[in-house]
Amino acid sequence: MKPQNFILALAFVTTLIIFSACKKADVNAAAPSTPTVNPVTPTSMNQVLDSSLLLSREIYLWYNQIPSTFNAASYADPTKLMEAIRQYSVESGFSAPVDKWSFAMKKKDWDNESNGLVMSNTTANITGDFGISVFFRAEGDLRVRSVEKASPAGEAGIHRSWRVLKINGNTNLTTTNSTFILDNVYNSSNTSFTFGKPDGSTADITLNAATYKTQPVYLDTIYNLSTKRIGYLVFNSFLGDTTQMYNNFQRVFSKFASQDITDIAIDLRYNGGGYVSVQDKLADMLVSSSANNSLMFKEQFNDKNSQYNAATNFQKTGSLNLSRIYFIVSNSTASASELLINNLKPYMDVQLVGPSNTYGKPVGFFPIGVGDWYIFPVSFRSINKNGTGNYFNGLPVNNRVADGLDKDWGDVTESCLASVLKRVTTSSYRPGGNSEFTEVPAAVKNSNAVLDAPFFKGAIGNALRP
Repeated sequence: MKPQNFILALAFVTTLIIFSACKKADVNAAAPSTPTVNPVTPTSMNQVLDSSLLLSREIYLWYNQIPSTFNAASYADPTKLMEAIRQYSVESGFSAPVDKWSFAMKKKDWDNESNGLVMSNTTANITGDFGISVFFRAEGDLRVRSVEKASPAGEAGIHRSWRVLKINGNTNLTTTNSTFILDNVYNSSNTSFTFGKPDGSTADITLNAATYKTQPVYLDTIYNLSTKRIGYLVFNSFLGDTTQMYNNFQRVFSKFASQDITDIAIDLRYNGGGYVSVQDKLADMLVSSSANNSLMFKEQFNDKNSQYNAATNFQKTGSLNLSRIYFIVSNSTASASELLINNLKPYMDVQLVGPSNTYGKPVGFFPIGVGDWYIFPVSFRSINKNGTGNYFNGLPVNNRVADGLDKDWGDVTESCLASVLKRVTTSSYRPGGNSEFTEVPAAVKNSNAVLDAPFFKGAIGNALRP
């Protein structure tokens, strides 16, 4: 059954349940013509919480581990409730609960974020943000990780690789001061920065939070090296304006095909995922022609809803037909990004290059309406043609290379891209292979995890697509 029909059935079943529980839920997670489901609007936070729990007991992948004594009313809002049910996601082969993602969000905020509109920051109660992200390259070496083109940071001319020397005059930019950095970079309406640029000069720039539209395609280019023509695409999110993304895919891959590229590298380094439907489109363009009409992946629901398990096949598009693909990844590469990689593995030589395993999220969810909230309990897992899934520890890299935070996107000397180009042109990675990799100190890893936490990680099922 199609995912949207699954949501219809879920809506119908849960509406019956909720009518019997004093009409507590608004199950309007789809916009169907039939059957007609009369939404029920909760009138208090307790009703929203009760309804959220009832829905989770139906759809949550590990629903049968939620104890009967679980008290929804003890939580402040659906966000806290969704975070609380995560502890009941015990999976065979893993010592700790695997769910780190079930969440909730106000409908208006999700509608903006999912369509690529940065409108508000509910954490800080401000409008918009700066459009900049930062990471530590080493202790005391804070770098610009990425910049959104249409954001205040993008319009100010800030680039990846610039070193952050001061934030609001504070030079104590160390891993022990991550909370200060987090608050002033992501949760502030106005922050002054001093940057160190690659040419040795400095720039004092004050950023004011603003609204803007994200542009997930950061860069696309072709490298002509020796006898090889390598297409390179930096793709930062599967969320956003899908029409814009599909048009960009068409433009990029038409260019790659017309230039007869021999190899391709897709940079998903900080791509936390998004719409599974966008993953489908990209996979259809990347996969070799021999996979046309073959199984791409299967979605599996809990045993209450196994009749809704579904399979998606490749529908090859475009003339690009390569047997090998390189992905540049990191611990920030998550969910729909990992799904893309896993789906292509049975059909192509898939090579992963980066500083670490990927994030490890082989599961997904749908937005389900409850009053003016959406809840996102994890509801399905995905497996590829070979039955491979459950990569909660992430997908391993073939070549461990430092994240080249000291270089801008597309710089051929940037460590990850340089490793791919070396492999393409010489059939081997850099001399020494993984022995070249220097492990990042724990304090840097932990601080970067804090700085990465505000960014979305998820696979949004094919229901509710615009």
